[in-house]
Amino acid sequence: MPGFELFGEQEKKQVQDVLDSGILMRYGFDGMRKGHWKAKELEKALADRMQTKHAQLVSSGTAALSVALASAGIGAGDEVIMPTFTFVASFESILAIGGIPILVDIDDTLTLSPEAVEKAITEKTKVVMPVHMCGSMADLGALKKLCDEYDLLLLEDACQAIGGSYDGKPLGSYGDIGCFSFDFVKTITCGEGGALITNNESFYLNADHYSDHGHDHIGTDRGAESHPFLGYNYRISELNAAVGCAQIERLDEFLAIQKKFYSILKNTLQNIKGITFRRVPEGGVENYSFLNFFLPTEEKAKEVHGALGKAGIDACFYWFDNNWHYYRKWEHLTHLTTLGKLSEEIKTQLPDYTKADFSKSDAWMGRAISCLVKIGWSEKEVEARAKTMAKVIEECLH
Repeated sequence: MPGFELFGEQEKKQVQDVLDSGILMRYGFDGMRKGHWKAKELEKALADRMQTKHAQLVSSGTAALSVALASAGIGAGDEVIMPTFTFVASFESILAIGGIPILVDIDDTLTLSPEAVEKAITEKTKVVMPVHMCGSMADLGALKKLCDEYDLLLLEDACQAIGGSYDGKPLGSYGDIGCFSFDFVKTITCGEGGALITNNESFYLNADHYSDHGHDHIGTDRGAESHPFLGYNYRISELNAAVGCAQIERLDEFLAIQKKFYSILKNTLQNIKGITFRRVPEGGVENYSFLNFFLPTEEKAKEVHGALGKAGIDACFYWFDNNWHYYRKWEHLTHLTTLGKLSEEIKTQLPDYTKADFSKSDAWMGRAISCLVKIGWSEKEVEARAKTMAKVIEECLH
């Protein structure tokens, strides 16, 4: 991770096909595009790879989440349960459709705690949205059981975990809807882009229409298409889709590299007394994009993170103090800092997060370090990196 590290001739050819046709828009201009439909091609490849009936490409992972929610009928005042550790896009996508983001604690998987989820369910809860952060998944079996019991939608945000699996199913395909990001720093990239996958025909058709101003895409005359309901513009371009067409064909190649380098790092660190690794739920397989481990205390985690940086070990993250990925620095959400007026539902229903107790999350995140696994490294670089990391950590702990 990320896929741009290994751009090559495959990506160049796909993009050149689009430039040669001159048609950069995913819809229309049938006679001019010389048979090239890159978005459609990528949607089919994604659905096949994820073992689902449908895939819908959109402009970003954030867009995928908003479109997925809207396509399932989620709107004003509906509560969506999400974790304290994620990217800000999670609550942005919920607020964008008028929903209410309900933050709950994570556990040692660094994802949603099923126990915390059940405590947060109310009569207004409509969706449970686990976010498979840093390459590994939530305890999907337990969350699915809760969703079935309370008649809730299970929406998987698999934006950081494409290629992983749970109970033999690709991540994103286990729930009712799954979402992916193909932005510039994801395992496979379109530059900018995202997608949702589902086996629900109604959700898919809604997403297809909603993401393109409500167009029903019936017939070959775009101007004559009907608009059965309001929609917005979340389209991906053919240029972005073209890059994705090449990258998805290379997904297994990238995953194999990630697993190899991840294993070198983990095998070198696992015997160090005082560190433990994040829990991967039984039946789960990571996509190996990050190695995630815990130090004994928050103080030691900060010390180790600082020491790794001084030793030249980049791409190791201490999310506890991160502006974008952990609730502690989400002041714009906490204080509802917006350009325009928010709906009354959001203003009255949103919990007062200035008074929230997420100490259980803090207990995990305060001790956690995540190390990105780059596919552009050489094996020798990874081995040297692992030795340096081990030396630094041992010096800090002993």
